[in-house]
Amino acid sequence: MPDRIDITIIGAGIIGLAVAAEVSGNRRQVFVLEQNERFGMETSSRSSEVLHSGIYYPPDSLKAITCVRGNALIYERCRKYGIGYTQPGKLIVATNKNEIGRLEWLFQRGINNGVKKLKLLSAREVKNIEPNVEAAAAIYSPSTGIVDSYALMGYFLTHAREKGADFVYRSEVTAIDKTASGYLVTVADDSGYSSFKTAVVINCAGLESDCVAAMSGVHIDEYGYKIHYRKGEYFSVAREKCRLIGRLIYPLPETDDTGLGVHTNLNLEGKMRLGPNSIYVNEIDYTVDETHREAFAQSVKKFLPFIEADDLDPDTAGIRPTLQKAGGGFRDFIIAEESGKGLPGLINLVGIESPGLTSAPAIAEMVSDMVSEIL
Repeated sequence: MPDRIDITIIGAGIIGLAVAAEVSGNRRQVFVLEQNERFGMETSSRSSEVLHSGIYYPPDSLKAITCVRGNALIYERCRKYGIGYTQPGKLIVATNKNEIGRLEWLFQRGINNGVKKLKLLSAREVKNIEPNVEAAAAIYSPSTGIVDSYALMGYFLTHAREKGADFVYRSEVTAIDKTASGYLVTVADDSGYSSFKTAVVINCAGLESDCVAAMSGVHIDEYGYKIHYRKGEYFSVAREKCRLIGRLIYPLPETDDTGLGVHTNLNLEGKMRLGPNSIYVNEIDYTVDETHREAFAQSVKKFLPFIEADDLDPDTAGIRPTLQKAGGGFRDFIIAEESGKGLPGLINLVGIESPGLTSAPAIAEMVSDMVSEIL
């Protein structure tokens, strides 16, 4: 490694890749450090691959702003660069009349967030477009879609490399020390330990982003940067049942802001999964508990009556890096340049959970603006 570089990005998931693509160039020397053997091996490869519209999040929150902007940016890149995607749209359903008030409230939130072309549908209108779905009413979100997340990450990687960024895998950051002109970063790899100086550190470490922030000198408990692991499991649906719907079907989100509720997830090949659920865990574990099969079936049966427990098989699981404690309220993304904490040139991205995939290019734009103020 060189003695000094301009920008060091820690983490090569979807966020780190998007940031690298955005901040590279302009004769900047950019290093991306990833502890795994290749990019996107953790949270980014275990998502629903859904392009969210931005309807769910409080107005003016970073989640709302970056999701709405990111949705448009990703569709634009998919069309321009041939990244696989489909745009089936989504129905968010009220399963009985008592839920219609909450549905209308959510619809208005989406309007306030700038989500385009939302529609409120009656039970009859739902039946006209999805005859196998039971609903008292629904929100139709046509801008919701599905993207090939691996191809999207590959696009960001290629774009960053073309602009001169270097990617270093199997390299774990073990120390970040403030210096007079930036930071001294220490890395452990197969050959041992090495250190280099950098003007800017961008923390895109996902599940370990709070650890990296702490390593950099941020008191994570004092500032609310502590990450909590929230596991989500998926079950695949029998192929003959996959043909019974053509859109993503979601219930109303959980009232405690812990998730969007177990819903359908379609991939580009037309396969359907149910998930994810939401379970706080103390350690990273990607196994799927087969005993949850019945609970998954029952959770969607109110709006997908054709689903039976026997239709479901364990598929995969992911871990969300959430800032929200169990039983706590909504927490927004942390996207912060840390001069106010005495750490100029440190940019922390912490708690980038859903809609992080959708938000990635918009988050990258925000970070690029911060970098331009530093370099």
